[in-house]
Amino acid sequence: MADTVREIERKYEAGDGTGPAHLPDLSGAAPVAAAHDRGTAELDAVYYDTADRRLAAAGITLRRRTGGTDAGWHLKLPVAPGVRDEIRAPLAAAVPRALTALVRSRTRDAPLRPLVRIVSRRQVHHLHDAGGTLLAEAGTDTVTATALTDGGATARWTEVEIELARGGDEDLFDALEPHLRKAGLRPSDAPSKLARALAETGIAPLTEPPATSLPPKPTAGDHVLAYLREQAEAVLTLDPGARLGTEDAVHQMRVATRRLRSAFRTYAGVLDRRVTDPLAAELKWLAAELGIDRDREVVTERLREHLDELPRTLVRGPVRARLRIWSSRNRIESRKRLTSVLDGKRYLALLDSLDALLADPPLRTAAAKPPAPALAKAVLRDYARLAARVEHALATAAPGPERDTALHDARKAAKRTRYAAEAATAGLGKPAKRFAKQLKTVQSLLGDHQDSLMARGALRTIAAQADGAGESAFTFGLLYGREEQRAEQAERELPEVWAAVSDKRWREGLEAQ
Repeated sequence: MADTVREIERKYEAGDGTGPAHLPDLSGAAPVAAAHDRGTAELDAVYYDTADRRLAAAGITLRRRTGGTDAGWHLKLPVAPGVRDEIRAPLAAAVPRALTALVRSRTRDAPLRPLVRIVSRRQVHHLHDAGGTLLAEAGTDTVTATALTDGGATARWTEVEIELARGGDEDLFDALEPHLRKAGLRPSDAPSKLARALAETGIAPLTEPPATSLPPKPTAGDHVLAYLREQAEAVLTLDPGARLGTEDAVHQMRVATRRLRSAFRTYAGVLDRRVTDPLAAELKWLAAELGIDRDREVVTERLREHLDELPRTLVRGPVRARLRIWSSRNRIESRKRLTSVLDGKRYLALLDSLDALLADPPLRTAAAKPPAPALAKAVLRDYARLAARVEHALATAAPGPERDTALHDARKAAKRTRYAAEAATAGLGKPAKRFAKQLKTVQSLLGDHQDSLMARGALRTIAAQADGAGESAFTFGLLYGREEQRAEQAERELPEVWAAVSDKRWREGLEAQ
């Protein structure tokens, strides 16, 4: 069984980067009232990676550690500078399957092997406030790193590490830093022990991290490829969270796949669709699979909120329990299916195809041109498609499935146009950013209409289950009626919202390109 811990820490080294680092007495650094010596721990860790160091390139560490209070396997996934999620598994001879699954999107079929051994002698201090609450653990580490490849080079250093206790306040770092600097310490340049070990033993990651910057004079192709790389990296980064059920991970992963697919279609003038269309079809498949669990999340949260708005006298029977049963049952089924998809060959083949496309993009002639005209033209073309779909929806007078479909098609077009504008922001600046913001307004309105449609479908199912169990279905019928009213309200608001969004002034900056 794996356990996840949010790790928030800062590392410090001697000011000149060469001498030993020593932890000063921090008992007088508010809010620290006392620093208790907890003795010395011997920590022995072997770090694993692929032969081409794919995990290291992504800032991920996987280790088997003995000694200390948390011996076992540790997988650390970057969240933000100084913040990582550590997934722990019990000590075993081989890498636990639960952890290999979490890095499969990075490793694919490449085996994991020992990369470097890091032995640390840690002098531990616990920092407490005046009430005795643990604020952080401060350790002075004497480190010996030995490469297990490339000749077995060795490096030695000392460092100070401050790690917040669970739920700790990051303001503590700011309070401690003047005291640490006064003692001759400065923040470490290395984000982790492994990163420093790789640098000082000469084991550089062979796999390069994705490029994050544009060349001095970027072309239209440079802008589109930078956006695609950003979204492809998002898919890989969110994969572990989607497997673990981390809040919003599935949704954001689905958004990244949709943005990739939209960009292929929107920027067909830059990238050859004969190459991108097969990949776009696979991205559509993945988005649909991710959507199964995401739709359940959206409907469950929506119904809970609307249920909380009802007076108690209108909540008849075990309504919340029935909703919980429906959601839990669907969650178990959707999670199993999603895990199977992410472990499957089709998904890994999609990732390989995406890597191959980005490594050797099928650029068309327009890719070499200045970015502004090409990007603006693509955004405006998507806008024209959106305008046609909204006008069609507004012209569909009779309520029912035909109008619902027309509104849903308009919503998808609004989303695609918004993604196109967001992708073009780096090349077009404020005009694209302002336009994207306006598009979000109509997308949100149409999205609420679609969510209402999904909620009504779920309510019919839940009401039938309640009725079959001999429970009152009154409240579910009431919620259904209110969802109908919300959908009708969205339809009434659409003409006014669209008139504002389609105002020519929002497109003037794009049409001037």
